[in-house]
Amino acid sequence: MKFKELHQQNKPLLIGNVWDARSAKEAEKLSFKALGTSSSAMASMLGYSDGEEITYQEIEFLIKRIVQNTHLPLSVDLESGYSRKPEEIADHIIRLTDLGVVGFNLEDSVVNGERDMLNGKVFSNILEETKNILDQSNRNPFLNIRTDAFLIGNPNALDESVERIHDYEMAGADGIFIPGVEKESDISALVNSTKLPINVMCMPSLPNFEILTGLGVKRISMGNFLFDHMYKSFSESLQEIIDLQSFKSIF
Repeated sequence: MKFKELHQQNKPLLIGNVWDARSAKEAEKLSFKALGTSSSAMASMLGYSDGEEITYQEIEFLIKRIVQNTHLPLSVDLESGYSRKPEEIADHIIRLTDLGVVGFNLEDSVVNGERDMLNGKVFSNILEETKNILDQSNRNPFLNIRTDAFLIGNPNALDESVERIHDYEMAGADGIFIPGVEKESDISALVNSTKLPINVMCMPSLPNFEILTGLGVKRISMGNFLFDHMYKSFSESLQEIIDLQSFKSIF
């Protein structure tokens, strides 16, 4: 089944979020149908903060290693494209598509100390121009467009998201990613606002997968939370070694 078709199933596509070749290999052993990178996890792995501190060149190297170590379709979290220029964003996407990547997340916010949302109309124009360049280059990856009103705690997050969803749909988005949303009523309203598949992300109060299926969600992501949980366990294991003055706790 092609990657785009995975977003039209009766049950949501659960994305296995990975950050390197080893995590991709481990996810492939399980029942995942597709993988997606976490930009935050990849940045953290190399000692950066999230928000395009990691360079595009470093991203490309890591993606190449992941693609060479999995047969599953891979979607790449490209943050805001590592540029505000459509030509450069399209070039980044084309280069990664040529490596075998089938989908991309592009987000409408940037980090300058704090995360701020780009003007919706400006971002829509960037998206539309980027999409046109990709079409002219005969590249047709799945563009999953992330809008961050819920993530940053906008008091009018629902209305803001619905307006942006409409603009991004018109600009050529294939799917919409709304991290931070948790309430069933909000999720339902977002799903009903568009024909595009809606993607939600792991959150403390996110409904379970059965409820999300009933609400019409088509894609579920893990974000960086699995990565952070893994390192919490790593830290706890190190502390046990120090406390016990022994390695018995890890065997």
